[in-house]
Amino acid sequence: MKEKFRQKILKLRKEFEKDGLSKFNIEIKNKVLNLQEYINSNIVCFYVSFESEVQTHDLIKSSLESGKRIIVPYVDKKEIYLSELKNFNNLDLGKFGILAPKKEFVKPFDITNVEAIIIPGIVFDKLGHRIGFGGGYYDKLLRDSKAIKIALCYDFQLFEKIPYEEHDIPVDIIITEKQIIRVND
Repeated sequence: MKEKFRQKILKLRKEFEKDGLSKFNIEIKNKVLNLQEYINSNIVCFYVSFESEVQTHDLIKSSLESGKRIIVPYVDKKEIYLSELKNFNNLDLGKFGILAPKKEFVKPFDITNVEAIIIPGIVFDKLGHRIGFGGGYYDKLLRDSKAIKIALCYDFQLFEKIPYEEHDIPVDIIITEKQIIRVND
């Protein structure tokens, strides 16, 4: 069932990509930058967007410029790790074609020190459940995190309810171009 959702939304995202998602990305970026939980966090972990994901490159750059400590994930040997990022130019193409810290700039960082984590996904529901690419990387990462979990997605990726499993870790806040959902409110 998860796979059907995953394929349907990936196809839809690619169709939107042709028309351009840039105006949606600007709306989402502005919502993040004005979100109190983001403003109050000094250490923020961002996914580095690729393909038709909600774009985070400008958010990362803005956050670096504002003096926040920025943490980014990278994958090595089927495990996800975190590294502090000092400069966006310290990223290079990594596993799965996703930008990741160049080896000489890797500065390991412990997830327990992150205050807010910006999470990608393909499908979300209003209860905070998410479906990613199926690797389980973020569920492993989030297991040890007390950080506020903020998901970014386009409104068409959001459903009332989606299938989930016991080990799936829900997010606290979902931000789309149209709305901000605080899951536990």
